[in-house]
Amino acid sequence: MFLDNRQVAMDSVLEALADSLDYFQDNLERLRPSLRETLKPHYEARSEAMHELQELAKKHLRMLPRDADVERDDYLWLWSRLKSFVGNDSQVLIGELLEQERVLMQAMATLYTHPLPDPIEPVLERCWKGCRALIRELYRLQKQRR
Repeated sequence: MFLDNRQVAMDSVLEALADSLDYFQDNLERLRPSLRETLKPHYEARSEAMHELQELAKKHLRMLPRDADVERDDYLWLWSRLKSFVGNDSQVLIGELLEQERVLMQAMATLYTHPLPDPIEPVLERCWKGCRALIRELYRLQKQRR
């Protein structure tokens, strides 16, 4: 089954949400406990919103769930670990988390250019605001650690 442009845009958002959650989970042990506790509520809210969007996409856009790109996840994790050898591990992680947010914001911006069913709009808006809040927090943490 081929996806239309709106479905492709939604798929990109769902993939970016899943990637950011996976990246955070994969790197939990690398974060200092204070950073972990600061960021954890953001990712818990993201997880809830992602599951809600998945259900709404299935119901209103007739989309089926997809598996994550495991090879891409492995590559990102390895690249991040290599960068940590030459830099501050926390700073590298914060930078990588910020990059994940940029990808997510771009995907959501593209999705917003398509007409969406009414039930999807508030969940997407919640994701957008959550992403903005996380970006502000990551920049605050980045400044704090310098």
